[in-house]
Amino acid sequence: MRAHGAVAIRAEHVSKQFRLGKQRNQFPTLRESLTSGALRVVRGVASLGRGRAEDAADPTLLRALEDVSFEVRQGETLGIIGANGAGKSTLLKVLAQVTEPTSGRAEVHGRLGSLLEVGTGFHHELTGRENVFLNGAILGMTRNEIRTRFDEIVAFAEVERFIDTPVKFYSSGMYLRLAFAVAAHLEPEILLVDEVLAVGDAAFQQKCMGKMDEVAREGRTVLFVSHNMTAMEGLCDRLIWMRDGRIAQDGPTREVVSDYLRTYLTTRTETAWLDASTAPGNEQVRMHAARVRPRDGRAGDAISVETPFVLEFEYRPDSAGLLPSLHLFNDEGVVVFNVGPTEPSPWRERRERGTLVRDVCHVPANLLNDGVHRVAFCLSKGNDVVFWLDDVLTFDVRDSVAQRGEWYGKWAGVVRPLLEWETGSLP
Repeated sequence: MRAHGAVAIRAEHVSKQFRLGKQRNQFPTLRESLTSGALRVVRGVASLGRGRAEDAADPTLLRALEDVSFEVRQGETLGIIGANGAGKSTLLKVLAQVTEPTSGRAEVHGRLGSLLEVGTGFHHELTGRENVFLNGAILGMTRNEIRTRFDEIVAFAEVERFIDTPVKFYSSGMYLRLAFAVAAHLEPEILLVDEVLAVGDAAFQQKCMGKMDEVAREGRTVLFVSHNMTAMEGLCDRLIWMRDGRIAQDGPTREVVSDYLRTYLTTRTETAWLDASTAPGNEQVRMHAARVRPRDGRAGDAISVETPFVLEFEYRPDSAGLLPSLHLFNDEGVVVFNVGPTEPSPWRERRERGTLVRDVCHVPANLLNDGVHRVAFCLSKGNDVVFWLDDVLTFDVRDSVAQRGEWYGKWAGVVRPLLEWETGSLP
């Protein structure tokens, strides 16, 4: 545990709400202005005395944050977890002063560097070099200070050949590498990082984790939003669990991770997205279905430690050469294994655009320990991850009565292989 200093960040009763629906015309007519003004007066008078209960019933009002209070001290590494829509990213945007809270206040004491989404603060028409200097200026650094760190930034991002190319021509991986390098190397006293490390190759993700740990060890403050519980446990001193815009739990990392996973990991053995327009995906792929089932059974059938089973993923790629892989996590957020096909598949390069593809991973019996497991599905092209879907499946691996014998406790370990033993007496 690192020693922590004075308060670097303080949030006091921060709330943020958004109005859903049609956006207001930026240049309304005189008639629209008078009408809307009159409606505001009428609604304001009508709402007197009714207060928050009626606000809560308003379907157009989204409460992204509600009465959030916490402190972060200098040198502390704080992780923020929670389901999608819990308010994590909104909280970081309030702290980064990208958006103002509806009520309450947030104080940040120190120079702030943030990576809230890929390429935040980058201008597409400017080159990589120009964007480095632009971001440094935004952070309040002098030109000489930026020059001092410039070579280190470019080397970390591995974009030396393209540093004088406009960033609009960068791949998503190049864009991310440079954006993170700028945010982490221009000596911010406080670093805010949203869940952007799910894109990019594994080696770069590891390098980013190492850099954030280095930043923290130098006595600077790090706030990290992620769904990767293993990364959280490796990097963070403390976690805040956000749920429905509120802080559900604030405490030691391992304790919060355990409670969070126990609450959310209900089993989901099959998911189908029949409407391609709302299915998870991007310009390169759209998901169609995912399921886990016993090798000779159906989704939802029981799986025990003795059951061979398969993980199936169906999707429509709009780009050739996409390679699948999956991460399997146990109920403590530990990666049990990360696998993908090892045999070359020439048909992946020849496949027609929009073809429905099914990838199947076979898992043998007597490999996993009992407990709840969850699956993240990934598609990559070359060294770049182009699509990542967290928690696409969750399933329970039941214990075996035959194997348990007289033991009624929890078996230790992420796997529980059935290995051959020999016993004999010596002369």
